[in-house]
Amino acid sequence: MRAARLIKMVLLLQARPSMTGPELAQELEVSERTVARDVLSLSEAGVPVYADRGRSGGYRLIGGYRTRLTGLGRSEAEALFLSGVPSALREMGLADAASAARLKVSAALLPELRDAATGAAQRFHLDAPAWYDAPAWYQEPRTPALLPAVAGAVWDDRRITARYLRKDTEVERRLEPYGLVLKAGVWYLAARAQGDFRVYRVDRFTAVEVPDGGEDGAEGPTDGGRFIRDEAFELPTFWAERAAQFARSLLREEVVVRLSTHGVRRLPHVTERAAAEEAIDAARSGDGPDAQGRLTVRLAVESAEVAYAQLLGLGPEGEVLHPPALRERFAAAARRTAALYA
Repeated sequence: MRAARLIKMVLLLQARPSMTGPELAQELEVSERTVARDVLSLSEAGVPVYADRGRSGGYRLIGGYRTRLTGLGRSEAEALFLSGVPSALREMGLADAASAARLKVSAALLPELRDAATGAAQRFHLDAPAWYDAPAWYQEPRTPALLPAVAGAVWDDRRITARYLRKDTEVERRLEPYGLVLKAGVWYLAARAQGDFRVYRVDRFTAVEVPDGGEDGAEGPTDGGRFIRDEAFELPTFWAERAAQFARSLLREEVVVRLSTHGVRRLPHVTERAAAEEAIDAARSGDGPDAQGRLTVRLAVESAEVAYAQLLGLGPEGEVLHPPALRERFAAAARRTAALYA
């Protein structure tokens, strides 16, 4: 355990010019006193760790004590950091191992390549979970023909002029392409247009032109076609917010359902999770459960048809109260089911 911590400390100090005691303590999840003891142990073992005193002091390695992967170029380093899927790694219990591996690679890279991990994360995001209504949204994945051109512009921070299908109309947009997201087999581009960040489906692009540079654009003077990225932009955060807005925009109708205790637990698993949790929280803070322990919720849904398909998964743990037409449809389904088991 301590040996692994000492190795991690060395790798942290290789990856960064200097780190304070509190920073090391936070990264290693130990006390500052333990950090000081570990630094002393490393020094005694011949690792050249130097402590700078004073308010702005910290720990650093001296004497060029590092190993570098000099054969890796920038594109190779960025591709390497794209190889992990964070959510899947967490679910498999491999998040710590993946973090340690990335730290080792970062420590070994040349200094000018150490921003590869950040650059990759800000330009590509894999949203692994499927849309909540998988049958309605699933389609056979196809790679858009213009994806390589768009991806090249994303990696190089170059503006593009794109023609885009909006319903039945083709429009032209000048975009600053910030990042690509792969969701349920579909590629999306997060881009800034006229000062606002928006999302575009890559398979709806009909033409993409990457300027050679040397022109005065609306976003700034001659700059070789490149744009300056907004450092505050976080691709995973932006995508999560837009995906939530999109999911909520589909929920245009409302149904009233009375749930058993088990039905309350099941509801987020058969409908849109955020809408289900919101409905449950509102019901609990309102009238709360009835004398039989059942909770009546007002649930936002996409349509009565979608609600029927989803709420069937509750079985007898949920009773639809409204609208009347949907309630009768469930009653008819119950009668048919009862007849099968009569």
